[in-house]
Amino acid sequence: MQVDSFRSARFRFAVLILGGGALLAAVAGCHRPPAPDVMATVNGKDILRSDLEKKYSAYKASLGDSPQEPSAEQADIVRLAILKQMIDDEILQQRAAKFNLTASDEDVNAKLTEMKAPYTQDEFDRQLKQNNQTLDDFKRELRQKLTQSKLINKEIESKINITDAEITSYYNSHKADFNFIEPRYNIARIVVTATPSPQTTNLQNNKASGDTDARKKIQALHAKLENGEDFGAVAMNYSEDKDTQSNGGDMGFVPESQLHGDQEAYNAISKLKPGQFTDVLPIVDAGHHTIGYAVYKLISREPAGQRVLSDPRVQQTIHQLLHEGHAQLIKNAYYEMLHDDAKIHNYLADQIFNNGAR
Repeated sequence: MQVDSFRSARFRFAVLILGGGALLAAVAGCHRPPAPDVMATVNGKDILRSDLEKKYSAYKASLGDSPQEPSAEQADIVRLAILKQMIDDEILQQRAAKFNLTASDEDVNAKLTEMKAPYTQDEFDRQLKQNNQTLDDFKRELRQKLTQSKLINKEIESKINITDAEITSYYNSHKADFNFIEPRYNIARIVVTATPSPQTTNLQNNKASGDTDARKKIQALHAKLENGEDFGAVAMNYSEDKDTQSNGGDMGFVPESQLHGDQEAYNAISKLKPGQFTDVLPIVDAGHHTIGYAVYKLISREPAGQRVLSDPRVQQTIHQLLHEGHAQLIKNAYYEMLHDDAKIHNYLADQIFNNGAR
C-alpha cells in the first residue's frame, strides 16, 4: 500500500485543473483590464495580481527543494490554474454570502485553535513561513474553506437521500463484490506524506512539509489516538490520503493477499484485535524510499464467503458509495450552474493568449 508521490507531477496538475476554461475566456473577449494589477473579475469583484502571486509562491513552497526553476510557460500554466481556482472560490464565496453563510470570526478562531493543537507555536509559525503565509493570510483561507463547507452542506448534502430501495438495487447488481474469496481485513489508516502536494483535502487543510515535519506530525497524531481521540475524526482532520480521508480513513475491505504487498504493515495489522491500531509505520515506494508514514486501525477481520444484504456493514458500505456518487454528480452540476450565472472575465488569460498570438 503506497501513497502516490506528487514529486514527478510538480506542474502537470495545473494542466488537468485548467482544462480549456481559460482559453475559452480569452477567445470570448479581449477587453482592456480596468487596472494593471487586476487579473480577473467575478461579478464585478476584482482578483488582484498580488493575491495570485501569494498563492503561486505558496504553491512553489509546497514543492520543497526543486532541482530547477520552472520555465516561463510552466509558471504561466500554474498561474492560470491557480487563478481559475480563485475564480471558482470567489463564485462560491459570493453565493454563500447571498445565503448569509459566511463563516464568522468565532468559527475561524475555533478552527484555528483546533488546527494548532498538534504543534508548538514555533512549529506552527515555521509552517506559515515555509508556505510564505502570514497568520492573516492563513485565517483568510480558513474562513473561505469553512464558508464553502457551509454552502456545500446547505446546497448539496441536504439534497442527498439514499433510500433502502437504492441500497438493495446496488447490492443485487454488485453481489459478487460482497463474496470474499479469501479473508479480508476492514482497515482504516491515517497517512502523512513527506512528499510535496499541490493541495490538501483534509478538514484542517493540514500538510506536512518534508520528512522531518511528517514524522513529527504522525507522532503527534499517534499520541492523539493513544489519548483516546476518535480515529475517524483524526483521519478526517489530518490524514493526507485523499482517497480515504473523507471516510475517516476507512479503506474498506482489503484482501489478505493485497496486504502482503507491504509485509511490515501486514505483520503489524495481523496482530491487532478489532478496534486496535498500529504504531507508526513507514510507507515506501518501489525503490524502497520512505515517502510517508501511516497508522493503521483494524476495524474487523472477515473470513471468506458471501456477505448478505442484512449485514449492517454491507449496508453502510453501499450507503457510503451511493452518497459519494450522488454528491459528486450534484456538486459538478451545481458548479456549472453557478458558472453559467456568473459574469467572469479572466484578464490573465487574455494577456497570455494575445502575447502568444504575436
